[in-house]
Amino acid sequence: MATKRNRDDQRDSRSIGREDVAPKARALQETTSRSRASAKPPTAKGGLKERARRIHERLSEAEPAPKCELDFRNGFELLVATILSAQSTDRMVNQVAPEVFRRWPTPQALAGAAQEEVEAVVKRTGFFRNKAKSIRTAAQAIVEKHRGEVPRTMEELIELPGVARKTANVVLGTAYRITTGITVDTHVGRVARRLELTQEEDPTKVEQALMALFPREAWIDTGHRLLLHGRYVCTARASDCAHCPVNELCPSAAAKPEGPWPERAERERRRVESRGEAE
Repeated sequence: MATKRNRDDQRDSRSIGREDVAPKARALQETTSRSRASAKPPTAKGGLKERARRIHERLSEAEPAPKCELDFRNGFELLVATILSAQSTDRMVNQVAPEVFRRWPTPQALAGAAQEEVEAVVKRTGFFRNKAKSIRTAAQAIVEKHRGEVPRTMEELIELPGVARKTANVVLGTAYRITTGITVDTHVGRVARRLELTQEEDPTKVEQALMALFPREAWIDTGHRLLLHGRYVCTARASDCAHCPVNELCPSAAAKPEGPWPERAERERRRVESRGEAE
């Protein structure tokens, strides 16, 4: 609802205080809010599971083969790229990472690199000192503890410097198609809360809630779909509710849907495939 956005919107944009709304306009807003509230999709346990199933159906139509937008050729490159993507964009990382891998193409090479040299290469991704240290020490741990191979279990991956559960899920699911959970970043968390699939803020708790709602065989792609939906449609500051394929299933929808949902799903598919260029 436009007048009852969740905490994500309050963090991402400036909202108009109630004291700034004229009395008549405020009354109209409250009437609209009550009307929309009465039309909310069911959120009881049974209803929530069914709604999640329908959301899965529609997003699967919009993104039948979702892909990670970080460029990589192997698990090591994806691990490094994912660490670099923190507080940055995939587009920026894709510009910077090729030079990283040209200079240090293997864990052995990166493990022996000078901190200052790595910092200079990754500087544009932000927080470059910490990121340079993380990818160097992660490479060292891979060489020393895993014979130069990126580990393929959650337990081993999260022991690497700079690697938490989100990064481990990305590497395992995307590079190796090993299902361990659902990747939750800021986009996924925001979309999940707007859809009222959860009200949790902690990424681990959001992941647990989503894992309980979606089938295990769909966990990897569900993470990608929610992320891409949040990146290109359900954005932080200007969500395109009118063209959202899950509009009718979303308690936070701020506009009426335009056209049937399959047409909106096709529109999202084109937008994602063009990385935001197509309309």
